[in-house]
Amino acid sequence: MSVAETDAAAREILRANDRGRYTVPTDILYPFQWNWDSAFAAWGFASFDVPRAWVELETLLSHQWENGMVPHMIFHEEAPGYFPGPGVWGVKRSPPTSGITQPPVAATLARSILVADPDYGRPHMEAIFDKLLRWHRWFMTERAEQGMIAVTHPWETGRDNAADWDAAMARVDTSGVGSYKRRDLEEVAAEQRPTKAEYDQYLAMVYFGRDCGWDETEIRANGPFRVADVGMTFILLRACRDLLVLAQEFGRPTDEIAGWIETLEQGARNHWNPAGYYDSVDLRTGAFTNAPGSASCLCWYAGVDDARMLERLGRFRSAVRYTVPSLDPSHPGFAPTRYWRGPVWVVMNALVGAGLAEMGYVGMAERVRSDTANVITRSGFYEYFSPLDGAPAGGGRFTWTAAVWLAWASPHAKGRMI
Repeated sequence: MSVAETDAAAREILRANDRGRYTVPTDILYPFQWNWDSAFAAWGFASFDVPRAWVELETLLSHQWENGMVPHMIFHEEAPGYFPGPGVWGVKRSPPTSGITQPPVAATLARSILVADPDYGRPHMEAIFDKLLRWHRWFMTERAEQGMIAVTHPWETGRDNAADWDAAMARVDTSGVGSYKRRDLEEVAAEQRPTKAEYDQYLAMVYFGRDCGWDETEIRANGPFRVADVGMTFILLRACRDLLVLAQEFGRPTDEIAGWIETLEQGARNHWNPAGYYDSVDLRTGAFTNAPGSASCLCWYAGVDDARMLERLGRFRSAVRYTVPSLDPSHPGFAPTRYWRGPVWVVMNALVGAGLAEMGYVGMAERVRSDTANVITRSGFYEYFSPLDGAPAGGGRFTWTAAVWLAWASPHAKGRMI
């Protein structure tokens, strides 16, 4: 297809996955609204329909909890075959939601959407600003430890089965999980998805949260999983920087946000593994997870200019045809088509590539962008891709892949975040 035809195909996917006021990641496999998927969808919509972009963000943030948390799933419609559905999460809201969050890319992408049409966007940005502020405050109040952002479930990170979580998940007691049926395995080959053992662990964590009423104090003290995620720390740091710019533009107080940035900058240093890369930290043991990957390369996106990571990224790229692999290809757990244990995810590429460009590493940024464009044009709008040969994997006609193409990877896109 030509670039114009690929642009049109991407727009058609966004329209097809549009459910009116929210967008599903892809039909059947993911039938609800997901937090960071939705923010990327808005970014894609902004390339051709700015009003629809704001509707997406407003719908997401309208389901914010009273404590400020924005859930990772919103069950707008019934989908009886989906597991784990609202009955498993046990959250008494209308519509129901999950009990955990996801990476806070919304402030950054909202700022980008505002730039696309400032006159239209200004009242919408003002309307959601306090919700974004409250969400970031929730992170800093409930999840900041040693300046790093703790996660209580791997699903919060968006990188569900990443090798970062292996040691911490191995300690999760799954004896009370029982039997269940996974719908994802009806749609995608098992070798491309998390294993049953991992799913048992995911569900044990969900059941713990549900049984304590999603009480953050109880989860912090006794929850089965607590890891400082390098990806979450870097994404929140970047989001706070963008929120600070918005606060200045709208005449809002800035001291609190500036304090968060300072805390997270200090925390970023705690993610540095002496082995030579940014890494997650198991907060129960204090040990690094020893799992370099695309999340390690979010340092530039976060405004942390670290030339040491250029060598690591270069090493990744020399080992694969398409960068950025979600796990170092030299890692013993590398699997090129198993979800977050090796595949390329274009949303991570967009964040990494945008950060590199902003820090002045134009050559490497362009390589990340061109690899992204090439794998999409080669294999289509799939959920993720093998870094070795670009083979498509996961769900097809995927919203955020189409959105990244339109907003960043296409030759017709502006090729930057802001």
